[in-house]
Amino acid sequence: MRKLLLIGMGPGDPNYLTLQAVEALNRASVFFLPDKGAEKAELKTAREEICRRFIKAPGTRFVSIDIPQRAPAGDDYRGVVDDWHARIAARYAALLTSELADGECGAFLVWGDPALYDSTLRILDRLRAQGLALDYEIIPGITAVQALAARHRIALNRIGEPITITTGRKLAAGLPIDADSTVVMLDGDETFAKIEPADLDIYWAANLGLADEVLISGPLKDVAANISRTRRQVREAKGWVMDIYLLRRGGKADA
Repeated sequence: MRKLLLIGMGPGDPNYLTLQAVEALNRASVFFLPDKGAEKAELKTAREEICRRFIKAPGTRFVSIDIPQRAPAGDDYRGVVDDWHARIAARYAALLTSELADGECGAFLVWGDPALYDSTLRILDRLRAQGLALDYEIIPGITAVQALAARHRIALNRIGEPITITTGRKLAAGLPIDADSTVVMLDGDETFAKIEPADLDIYWAANLGLADEVLISGPLKDVAANISRTRRQVREAKGWVMDIYLLRRGGKADA
């Protein structure tokens, strides 16, 4: 049976890699590197840098996987995502069959952590359901959620209070009434600028762990415009941006 390691690589900085991940890097003989085109070449370069820095085992092979673009979501978000996953799965199946021999160990370097807002697990489960003999192991990574809190030097939660982790698409329907601390990921529509700021504070970061990392924080009503402007500048400079933020209700003691 083919074996795959799904290695969480953190949000970009090689120093976020765990010791468990370094050990896993040296167990695999084949690495599958997603390629999202010239616009996002830096994402592939970050993976390659991690491999150069930490892999000591000889004879490692690297296989590039061209990742198809996702169609605009429109009114059928789940349907569009399912179609996109099916197209990715077909490419994975072809390469896993041709490049990874039975009994051989391969690996994917997964941005952040494989278990949080990443599709690799779902795609591999799809392939297993289709009959591909495949086993996998998950090596957890530092998430952008953790890195966000660390870089802003804050705790994610107040004492005794919960944390909500959601997406910009879900936030567009409104912030839960009882939400105290809400981490928002995958917000390509700048939803933070469209909700009622009320007493909300925001802790925002773009491209965590990369050379062009940007941090902004403060009352949402005061900094939302600056965040939107900065986000667009970062995106225009390199063609893409990965951002994340924490919304927290202000005026409440941490007790």
